[in-house]
Amino acid sequence: MDNDQFKTPLNKSRLPGPGLRSSTMKRDSFAAELERDPQTSTAKRQQRAQVFTSSISHASLERQLLAAQTSKMELETKLRESELLIATLKSDREWLANREKEEREEKEAERESYEKAKKASDAENRSLRITVSTLREELADLQDTHQALVRNTNQTVSSQKTEIMTLTHRNALLEQQYEQAKTLAEERSESLTQLQAAYDELSTAKESSEKRELEEESMSIVRDELHRQASYLRSLESSNAKMTAELKVLRERQTSVEVLREEKRGLERKLQMLDEFRTKAIKLEAEVEAGRKEREAWAENSQNAQLSSTPIAVTKALSDLRLAHARLLEEHGSTVALLRQREAELADYERREAQSTQNISTLEQNQRILKDKIARRDARTQLAEREVTFLQALVASFNAEDHMEGVERDEAKDQHIQQLQGLLQEYKALNDQLSDNLENLDGKPSLLNPAQAEELHAELEKERLEKAELQKGLDAATTSEKENLDKIEELEQTLFELRGEIAGGRHVPPNTRILSMKDNPEQQWFDLRQAAMDRLKSENEALIKRLKELEEGGVRMTNEGEGAGEDLVPRESWEAVNKEKVDLEEMVKQKEKRLLRLQQVFTSKSAEFREAIASILGLKLAFYPNGQVRVTSVYDLCASFVFQPSRGQGSSSAGSASMQLVAQGEGGPQDLPNLMEYWIEKEQCIPGFLASVTLECYDNAKREGRIDV
Repeated sequence: MDNDQFKTPLNKSRLPGPGLRSSTMKRDSFAAELERDPQTSTAKRQQRAQVFTSSISHASLERQLLAAQTSKMELETKLRESELLIATLKSDREWLANREKEEREEKEAERESYEKAKKASDAENRSLRITVSTLREELADLQDTHQALVRNTNQTVSSQKTEIMTLTHRNALLEQQYEQAKTLAEERSESLTQLQAAYDELSTAKESSEKRELEEESMSIVRDELHRQASYLRSLESSNAKMTAELKVLRERQTSVEVLREEKRGLERKLQMLDEFRTKAIKLEAEVEAGRKEREAWAENSQNAQLSSTPIAVTKALSDLRLAHARLLEEHGSTVALLRQREAELADYERREAQSTQNISTLEQNQRILKDKIARRDARTQLAEREVTFLQALVASFNAEDHMEGVERDEAKDQHIQQLQGLLQEYKALNDQLSDNLENLDGKPSLLNPAQAEELHAELEKERLEKAELQKGLDAATTSEKENLDKIEELEQTLFELRGEIAGGRHVPPNTRILSMKDNPEQQWFDLRQAAMDRLKSENEALIKRLKELEEGGVRMTNEGEGAGEDLVPRESWEAVNKEKVDLEEMVKQKEKRLLRLQQVFTSKSAEFREAIASILGLKLAFYPNGQVRVTSVYDLCASFVFQPSRGQGSSSAGSASMQLVAQGEGGPQDLPNLMEYWIEKEQCIPGFLASVTLECYDNAKREGRIDV
């Protein structure tokens, strides 16, 4: 309480009242009387003093009473105000408690509804995910099945095409081999004719040589030797011709390598014989040289003797020696010529031997290549047979599936396909038999005669006709297979649609009746749909009716205002539009209410977020509509920085590359430019810059003693 309340107020009690004025005015008479009587004056003076003191005390008591009453009134007023304030606070407290309770209940109800909705949405999401995964698995299975069917059909078509091409190529190869065999037979017959002519010439030459042997008895030894050498040469020529023919056969047919090796051994034996002839020629040369030396010695001895004294025996011996010398010279010349011829033949034989060796190596290499080709073709044939077996099994499985599913089959097409398969197998067997026969003919070319050639030609013509028939059957089978594939694709599409219907619960099997409750979700949906359709039909009918009325009576412009406008629109359309408007307004209200609630939640959460950032990081954040962010340190309110998102700049490894500093406050640490240069320009790290600024501001505030967190 104030001390002024207990001070003496400036009231009329301090001023001299009328009683005092009258007493003061009568004081002179009293004083005179008192002065006359001292005792009386003293008693009266005392009495007056007592009266005065009592009046003063009474006045002071009155003042105290007034002050007490005043303070009492003030206290009562304050008491009433405090009681009123307490009552107001109690009512506010009760209202706040009720409000908090209502808000708590609303929050609990909202939380429960949110949890229920979340659980329902989670369950629905799980079911949808399961459904999606199931559908994806089914789609993947169907795609795999479709790809497998496409792959199998492609393999079937490609294998059949490959088989047709192989058979065509094999047929062409057989025809080519037949032509080659025919040409080889003609060449063999021509070579036989040439050999017969050569044999006749050789026989004629032999007869002439025998006649010359009878006519020239003196040269019998030399001629016998010459005839022997000529016959040997003829045998060599015949063997050479035979070897050449066999070499051609080896080149063309790539067989009979061992024959060339045997001929090689024969040539080696002939070379040994040529070595013997060379030794014999050397011996003859030595004898001729010895005879020449004897003749020279005899000539030297005969020069000393006289011609008259020469006896007849010496002359005869000389003539004999001359004849022997001439004979030896002739033998030597023939032997030298024969030696030169043998050396030339030997060089030719060596060259032919090298060529034959090279041809043998080439033929062996070609034989290896052919063996590899045959092995690859055998492997390819086995693979094709396995593919055919697999396709037959696949066709059998398709037939079994068709039989199980009750699909109608075309027996005529099946029989035709089986017949074509049988013809194909017979064609393969006959082709293999012809190949074996052709190989046997290649191995034995001398056994080929015109009758067999005609038979082979007839068989080839027959095979061509069968091939044409098989090609037609194959085309028909391909067409039927295409039709079956189209039918399979159609069945797969139907099956896919039925799976969707079955998964959605909308499929009704044939000869099946489904019973359901009268009130079910599907019926409700159909009822809603029917109601919407009925409403649209009624609205459409009303519009058509209104259009007819307008067409009949024409549009009459009146001044009735809205009444005429209302008559132009049917009531059904107006009710539908009005209902839609009410629904939309209700939806807008709900959306606005939800938006307001979200704004409130966002405002509270953003405030909590800013408070949390300020308490944790020591930074106050302020977000602007243009995307800028103002950051202020809680330790120095003047240290503020404004950042905005950078445009046209790609993201870098640092997270601060998407924001850039555009403005700053007046405060901050002293080395702020250095911090900006290091953290923003060099390191490009805004979090490091803000952390350094916060640390510096904290140190400054701590030194100055103004930390206020």
